Amino acid sequence: MIVIDTKLEKETYVWYASFGSNLSRERFFCYIKGGKPEGSEKVEIGCSDRSLPVKEATHVMHYPLYFAKQSDRWQHQGVAFIGLNHDEKYHTYSRKYLITVGQFMDVVKQENDGADLNIDLDEIMWIGAKTLRDSWYGTILYLGKEDGYPIFTFTADWNLDVPLNKPSHEYLSMIIKGLKTTLKLDDTEIINYLIIKPGIDGHYSRKDIQKLI
Repeated sequence: MIVIDTKLEKETYVWYASFGSNLSRERFFCYIKGGKPEGSEKVEIGCSDRSLPVKEATHVMHYPLYFAKQSDRWQHQGVAFIGLNHDEKYHTYSRKYLITVGQFMDVVKQENDGADLNIDLDEIMWIGAKTLRDSWYGTILYLGKEDGYPIFTFTADWNLDVPLNKPSHEYLSMIIKGLKTTLKLDDTEIINYLIIKPGIDGHYSRKDIQKLI
């Protein structure tokens, strides 16, 4: 059973900070409303509350972005994760969405193949991060507050200690769409940002990324 800590009842909303395909608003809205994202091979069930985010904003995470594993959603190729060690030298672009606590719980559940998780957000805010499940996106990180609301994201608990794997064209295109349409980066900024990321470095050329843009 998913548990919402009663201490957070006064905080109806939380920021969910995305760094992978959910940089694209259209893709993320499939987690809210349900549906099959462009390029994906899975239909998402959506949240019980299908109201759209009340606010969106750009956010920079000081955690390293990399690509690994083989996703059933995305052509059995790599997907995005962030490392667990905060370091100001890293600038990972993120799009954050202000959604209800219940919606955040539903998004986490969808990212964990429908698994029931006991999520105590108050505890996570206190300790900074917690692994709820040994899975790709079973570790929740607390990233601080903005406008009085806590910011959370989720990633894996292996902290870069996993073989890298390049993302598919479809998955990378979704990230590019988010970088371009919601974060408003130009083509050169997008190429410079992606070309050095572990899992992309050595697998995609600047020309390859330009074709996807």
